[in-house]
Amino acid sequence: MKTIAALGTGILVPIAAAAFALMPHPALAQAADADAGVEEITVTARRREESLREVPLAISAIGGEQLERIGAPDIVSVAQVVPNLTLEVSRGTNTTLTAFIRGVGQQDPVAGFEAGVGLYIDDVYLNRPMAAVLDIYDVERVEVLRGPQGTLYGRNTIGGAIKYVTRSLSDEPEARLRFSVGNYSQFDAVLTGSMPISDTFRIGGSLASLNRDGFGDNLNLSGVENYNKDVLSGRVRLELDASDDLSFVLTGDFIQDDSDPKQGHRLTVSNISGAPVLGDVYDTRAGLNSPGQSVEGFGGALTMQWDLNDQWTLKNILSYREDESTSPIDFDSLPVDDLDVPVIYENEQFSEELQLLYSGDKLNGLVGFYYLDANAFNVFDVILGPTGTLLGLPGLNANTLGDVDTESWSVFGDFTYDLSDTVSVSLGGRYTSDERSSQVLRRTFIGGASPDLGGTGTVIATTSDFQGSEEFTEFSPRASISWAPMEGHNVYFSYSEGFKGGSFDPRSQTSAAPDLDGDGDIDAADIFEFMIFQPETVTSFEVGAKSVWGDGAVTTNIAVFLADYEDVQIPGSIGFDSDSDGVIDSFIGVTSNAGEANIDGVEFEGVWRINDSWSLSGAVGILSADYIEFIDAFGTDVGDQRVFQNTPKLTHSGTLTYETPMSLFSRGGSFSLLASWSYRDKTSQFEVPIPLLDESSYTLYDLSLVWASDDGRWRAGIHGRNLTDEEYKVAGYNFPTLGLEGSVTAFYGFPRTITGTVEVSF
Repeated sequence: MKTIAALGTGILVPIAAAAFALMPHPALAQAADADAGVEEITVTARRREESLREVPLAISAIGGEQLERIGAPDIVSVAQVVPNLTLEVSRGTNTTLTAFIRGVGQQDPVAGFEAGVGLYIDDVYLNRPMAAVLDIYDVERVEVLRGPQGTLYGRNTIGGAIKYVTRSLSDEPEARLRFSVGNYSQFDAVLTGSMPISDTFRIGGSLASLNRDGFGDNLNLSGVENYNKDVLSGRVRLELDASDDLSFVLTGDFIQDDSDPKQGHRLTVSNISGAPVLGDVYDTRAGLNSPGQSVEGFGGALTMQWDLNDQWTLKNILSYREDESTSPIDFDSLPVDDLDVPVIYENEQFSEELQLLYSGDKLNGLVGFYYLDANAFNVFDVILGPTGTLLGLPGLNANTLGDVDTESWSVFGDFTYDLSDTVSVSLGGRYTSDERSSQVLRRTFIGGASPDLGGTGTVIATTSDFQGSEEFTEFSPRASISWAPMEGHNVYFSYSEGFKGGSFDPRSQTSAAPDLDGDGDIDAADIFEFMIFQPETVTSFEVGAKSVWGDGAVTTNIAVFLADYEDVQIPGSIGFDSDSDGVIDSFIGVTSNAGEANIDGVEFEGVWRINDSWSLSGAVGILSADYIEFIDAFGTDVGDQRVFQNTPKLTHSGTLTYETPMSLFSRGGSFSLLASWSYRDKTSQFEVPIPLLDESSYTLYDLSLVWASDDGRWRAGIHGRNLTDEEYKVAGYNFPTLGLEGSVTAFYGFPRTITGTVEVSF
């Protein structure tokens, strides 16, 4: 592993300076006074309520109140204020989430690939990224834990975890109604309410209708918009205090997304028809519109908490979720069926988590058991109409079906012991067993779409008919030591390991398997090795300091980390000439364990309460991620030619807030002005740099004006996001040789939006 010196003096000097500035100096540091300064944030990252400052982890927490005040529409907005975090709506979708933390993540949504960043709704891990672009409503806070997780709760996640924590219910009747209107004919309505049925039983929930016209149009299909929104979603929550020591929480949620399909913007003139590049990046000429775009998902969880005595608590979390998505993705974004990919995703999961928590004077911690039984299914066509005509195979279609079962269980534990009033040590570990069972069926059709996708195509060849299973096991330890040299300061060092199990590539083609063992024959062993990819691991070291200064007026958090990332899973697809006639008439999936990479960086977050009216918050992330070894599909080390995808070297953001008393409509209240910026350095969409598709650095500017009444009943705001109307790519497809027209398409972030919001509470 390279040392921190390898970061170079350009990074090392500011790190050293910042670390010195943040170390406790008796002449500067004073005891924190929450009333006089920055609001204290409580988190549950270690399965107990703690001040954010007390947790020896790199963790960011954004309150629901703050998210509403800045007009954040969905969870993707969190990435604008958290260092070294990338959250994007996945290419060709409206509600599938792509997440990266510190360079670790996964953008491929097909069955067989597991996320590198775990997303949780309350305590429930979402196994698949579909229907995971969570809208911001009725949320208590969002926590982002950076670095490997797994010794404290839930699923092992190699890159980090994001927790979307919903609000608990009040003991008093409550109701809130929020309306939002904006450009692009935006109209949102959110109704939230709760009611105590008795002293021990409460019921509540939310219903949200979220609507917006498209940022662009489909110029080929009348009445079909591009980047529009038509979502109905809701949550319900029931809380029962069965006794003073025993409580139950039952939650459920659903989403129905009937938005039009989101199609890409071609970046090149089409090879055959000569169709020019469109002037509006949100417009498309896509011709595919079958099957209809639809996303349906729902889930529920039952949480039991039993306080056995003053020290011991038993907690159980039982959950079930499922979702189904259909999408007509037109890779070529042209009327012709040159590279049309209709797809169906179906996912379901059952999880069970049992925790035994201990809280004592000096010792705190937990032991737990986690079980996940999940299925991920996808079927998609790759329709190559003009290519088929050229070959005398009209409606040529390379169809892929992937069906992957995951059965995972683990035992984990993590305990913290206070050696003294100022020094604490933590030790944790997790043993994980992941078993994957996969079916991969690939067939060649003529006559267009397959019956699975609503067509009448006919099978002419089966190129993969594979079934296999494999178990992957790993023990992942974690350790940390923290030192509080004086009140308001905490310095820590941590060591952690992360693990993500292997699987089978559902797009691999068994007929393309080489003679891997060199025995002169392509047998079942060669095919198995060709289809499987192995686990990846990361070893991370982190030093951090969390401090409060000047009677609580300033808080600062800094973390410096080094990570050794091994056997990195790199999925991809390449064009394939199945009959060696010089025409690429199919594609194959090529997933490899690339080798080794080093990831080093620094993160800073701070809040300065300047006076009673003004405050400034900000974050900086600096990242150096390099492949030491990258073995490509041909066995060549190309590490010096590869980069980390979705991983800018520099991110920084800030919000300047002004607050003052103000009456409105004869009601007392307060007025807030929040001016924000968010900068992201150059980003590559894939491991191979593609100048046409990659995004250069850009800055987004937002502004919110918010008034709230003193009694908390009324709130009104105007929110402007991306005020300079920056055009920036967030995802794309790169298939310049698959099909005849060439397919290099991009998807873009939101343009300038202006939204007015009114909320009334009863």
